[in-house]
Parts: sequence; C-alpha cells; structure tokens
Amino acid sequence: MTHTGSGSTYDPPADSARGARPTAPTAAAARRHGPPPSTGLPVALVTGASSGIGAATARRFAAGGWHLLLSGRDRRRLEETAAGTSAVLLPADLAAPEGARLLAQAALRQTGRIDVLVAGAGIGWAGPFQTMPHTDIDRVLFLDLNATLHLVREVLPSMVAAGRGRVVLVGSVAGCVGVREEAVYSAAKAGLAVFAEALRQELRGTGVGVTLVVPGPVETRFFARRGRPYDRSRPRLASPGSVAGVVWDAVSRGRDDAYVPTWLTLPGRVRGLTPGLYRRLLNRFG
Repeated sequence: MTHTGSGSTYDPPADSARGARPTAPTAAAARRHGPPPSTGLPVALVTGASSGIGAATARRFAAGGWHLLLSGRDRRRLEETAAGTSAVLLPADLAAPEGARLLAQAALRQTGRIDVLVAGAGIGWAGPFQTMPHTDIDRVLFLDLNATLHLVREVLPSMVAAGRGRVVLVGSVAGCVGVREEAVYSAAKAGLAVFAEALRQELRGTGVGVTLVVPGPVETRFFARRGRPYDRSRPRLASPGSVAGVVWDAVSRGRDDAYVPTWLTLPGRVRGLTPGLYRRLLNRFG
C-alpha cells in the first residue's frame, strides 16, 4: 500500500485522474503571485510545497520576508500556498527523468540565486517488505533519496560560488531508528542523514551549510492516505507549522541538526550506546 511518508510534503497532482503529469517547470509554467520581489530579498526554493511541512515552511519564510520559489506536483495547492505572496510557482515532478536538473535551472533563471534550498519532497510505502513491489522500491528510493541528491548537486555550485547558502534536508525519525513495515522509507531517510553529514564535511569553509531536520509523525494527510490511523500515544503528532518553525530557527541560527520534538534525539543515542537495549525497546514499543 503506497502512501506519502511521515509528514511528507509531496502530493499527487490534482488532475492525475486525467493522466496529466507535470514533469519539469518551464518559463511558461512559472507563475508569480503579487508584486515582483525586491532584488535584495533572500531566496528560498522549497520542494514539496503543495501541502504539509513544505507549505507551512513556505509560509513561514514568506512571513520572514523571503522571496519564494515553490515546487510541487499539484499546481492548485501550490497556488493556495503562494496566496498573498510574491512566490514563483515551479510545478515539477522530481521523479521524472531530469526533473531535478530542470527544476534547478528554472529556479536559477527566475532569481539568479538560491540562498536556501528546503528539500522536502518525498513519498513512502507501508506494508511488509516481502510484499513490496519492485517498482515501489525503486520509486521510494528515487524520490526520497536520489532525486534529492541530484537537486542538491544542481543547486550547490551556485551557492559555493556565492560563498553563502544552506541546504535543508527533511529527514524522518524512521531514518534514525528504523520503522517496521516502512523498511525502504527508513532506508532512504537514513541515507539522507548520512549524506547530510558527509556533505557538511565537504563544505567546510565554503560558507554553505547543511541542516538535517528530523521530524517524528506529523499531522498531515499521510495517515489518511495509508488507511491506518495513527494510534500511538507517543510520540504525539506534531503540526506542520511547528516543524516549519524549527526549519526557520535552524536556518536563522545555522544549526546542523534539528529534531521535532527535541526528545527524539534520545532513541538514536540509546542505539549508539547500548544497541542491545535499544533493540529490546524497539521490539516492545516500535
């Protein structure tokens, strides 16, 4: 059973029933809301901005005076996110061939710079791994990991050349602890976390930072889509707005890692210090 990942910001297109599918942004596809931005405004490219964490993050940056480049598959929802702002809409399907490259090119054509990339697009899949179709394995890994890496690769040179910028990767607690019946999603998010650490070391001294945001379960349409309600008492569902606030704070303060809620740092620490105890706890409560 496929679904978007925990707190995902990735939506199917509203017109998917008619077979329409955005592949990459074009000059004609870009739409601006409100007056043209001041050239002095910092620029944020937010993927998965159709809803959830991505939409909330876009609104938080807009409130902070940033100029926005918003990407997602659902144009109608992107327009809702952009309402009242000067955001430029760049509908795109990052799962499409060359999707990441074409999105980055379109974004840089619009503003000539990207100060912050918030890479939030992603999907998930729930169910026993042994029943997971091979096509879904490939799709989850490509969108959650490969497409994100390709997008960062396309955006990064302009940041390094400018001597400033920040890449924000939206991970998941599943990538820290591993969640049963979300094995591939957990693997993709774990890969994203290790990528963030390695890239951070490579970029030392360039003026470009890397932030990994690790949310727990978030109150989005994720659980409704998978047909299985969230029935745990802990951790409680966080709001997309609370995650967006953490993203904003992490960018403002130049933080490398941020957890929502903050106590989610504990499972990873227990795993590192006492793996046997960690697995016993996971078998009981995971």
